[in-house]
Amino acid sequence: MKKTEIQAAQLSGHFNYKRLLRYTFPSIIMLIFTSVYGVVDGFFVSNFVGKTAFTAVNFIMPVLLVLSSAGFLFGTGGSALIALTIGKGNREKANSVFSMLVYISLAFGALLTVFGILFLRPIAAFLGAEGQLLEDCVLYGKVFLLATPAAILQYEFQCLFATAGKPQLGLYITFAAGIANAVLDALFVAVLPWGLPGAAAATGIGQFIGGILPLAYFARPNHSLLRLTKAKFDGRAFLKICTNGSSELMSNISASLVGMLYNIQLLRYAGEDGVAAYGVLMYVNFVFLASYIGFSVGTSPVVGYHYGAGNFGELKSLLKKSLAVVSVFAILMFASSLLLAKPLSLMFVSYDAGLLDMTLHAFSIYAFSFLFAGFAIFGSGFFTALNDGLTSALVSFLRTLVFQVLAVLLLPLAWQLDGIWASMVAAEFLAVLVASLFLMGKRKKYHY
Repeated sequence: MKKTEIQAAQLSGHFNYKRLLRYTFPSIIMLIFTSVYGVVDGFFVSNFVGKTAFTAVNFIMPVLLVLSSAGFLFGTGGSALIALTIGKGNREKANSVFSMLVYISLAFGALLTVFGILFLRPIAAFLGAEGQLLEDCVLYGKVFLLATPAAILQYEFQCLFATAGKPQLGLYITFAAGIANAVLDALFVAVLPWGLPGAAAATGIGQFIGGILPLAYFARPNHSLLRLTKAKFDGRAFLKICTNGSSELMSNISASLVGMLYNIQLLRYAGEDGVAAYGVLMYVNFVFLASYIGFSVGTSPVVGYHYGAGNFGELKSLLKKSLAVVSVFAILMFASSLLLAKPLSLMFVSYDAGLLDMTLHAFSIYAFSFLFAGFAIFGSGFFTALNDGLTSALVSFLRTLVFQVLAVLLLPLAWQLDGIWASMVAAEFLAVLVASLFLMGKRKKYHY
């Protein structure tokens, strides 16, 4: 049997719990390592540059993440279409779509870099940054944006490595990128006096490793299911990719927009300390939600393959087992967030007693959101894998934008600062209800 046939066989057959976890584990770790980039930046900036600089990183980060979120659009949408195409036995078409996607990503990333650098200052000022906070936002953001094309490719390949049957290789590359980021953060910020530009440069170099090394791998003859080839623009396929991945794009853009709204509300109700406390919560949120997103990304090509091959019994089994896994994750993450609240808060804001108390109190409320978040994330990802981008996008749109915006605007009117911390809990709970209704309502259509 050829190695490419062996890789294809990894998507076929029955997935018990052990096989499902083994296949999705690399994707989970990849997403966690990527989310740790910001955590490492925050740790070194907070402890070696200062509270205002730490607040600036957290304040401008949602804007920066909006620009690199195209990687999730192309990665998840492309992964679903490519897996479906492989499931139908058309490998040549799959490679053509894959190659087109990579070339478009590079060009789009370059355009976003130019746009971001030109408009970063007015955007930060519009959101409420002024004085030293504004200058720090611009200083960090301009260096960070130089790596946007690589960041888009990194997020994209994290999805596509699983589709290519090489999740382990994706894990190794992401691990190398994460280690490089951590080491360079220590060097540029703690040892060398480079401050915010050093932290941004460390993250950018890590993203170059995570985005460019996979590019080199797929450009050469390899034993995966995918390879870069010459490709013509296929408007129909590209539209399908954008439709499939619109939910993940919406999720990331909405999360960033809501993050900006949270920062505005926190400046109003608690000042810069509120933004700093929210930043610590977001670091934990990034890591925990990365586990859910990684599991969803890992299961996506398997779901897409079996749906494309018409294996509906296996599709039903995958849904049942995935929901059970997410349930276990939810309990573990809720418990972990409560147990780790104090040590994590001390790691970032031990130098300010008032800020530490605020952060610990926020954790006691925000932790409940982890009980619900995974179900909505998986539900949206499941419909993406079925190439039902509209349903997936609707779940994400409601979860990450509508429910959160309403909650963060309305709940503080009744409960002040506690209302802001509780906003995510309310939004995630409502999103689970919506995802459940769609899963029940579309059983007959997709035969799961």
